[in-house]
Amino acid sequence: MTGDCTFKVFRGDQSGGELREYKVPVETGMVVLDAIHWIQAHAAPDLACRWNCKAARCGSCSAEINGRPKLMCKTRLDDFAQGEPITVRPMKAFPVMKDLVTDVKSNFAMAKKIPVFTPQAGAEWKWYQQDIDRVQEFRKCIQCFLCQDVCHVLREHNMHEVFAGPAFFVQTAALEMHPIDAVDRTPLLRQALGIGFCNITKCCTEVCPEDIHITDNAIIPLKERVVDRYYDPLLRLWRKIRGR
Repeated sequence: MTGDCTFKVFRGDQSGGELREYKVPVETGMVVLDAIHWIQAHAAPDLACRWNCKAARCGSCSAEINGRPKLMCKTRLDDFAQGEPITVRPMKAFPVMKDLVTDVKSNFAMAKKIPVFTPQAGAEWKWYQQDIDRVQEFRKCIQCFLCQDVCHVLREHNMHEVFAGPAFFVQTAALEMHPIDAVDRTPLLRQALGIGFCNITKCCTEVCPEDIHITDNAIIPLKERVVDRYYDPLLRLWRKIRGR
């Protein structure tokens, strides 16, 4: 892409807003965040935008670009057709504070519900490489909350208080699948974290900038634990026979 590019950027707050159009000169290698910075410097110094590292590591610059949740710092202008307008909106699943900045405090409130890593008393800190690999994938999460944004339970139904969302199922999976963690979070998954609301559409996996297999490797195994504990009739009978 060369020449000028038309950007349509949301301007407003929780009371409402509109898309405003800006012409941005394009240089080789530019990403959407570069364009937003150009707009701030030359056309709209009061444009609010959250960002930090510009290296796809902090997860701060999440937005919806042409309707798809993405990191602005990782979305190259070369990915768009010549002359195609680029629309930048704030994440829909969270309340707008100003322009592209959303209020994501509900995520941090949910994080507080999840018990932290608690090693087994006297456990030996030695385990198999496959156990390390399984958990390490989840540690790549940068908490950009793009998966939260695209999840219809949060995006369309606003169930932030009763549904943890993909990001925190990943966090829970990292703890639950740790070889020496001692906490049983299965009751929490069923109740306070509301994993039963997830219908595994895999949209969260599709938007993850770290390519974490959220649905297959985190959510489905956690749902299986809940089903085994509470809904499998044979396992329930076996536990009853054993008095457990």
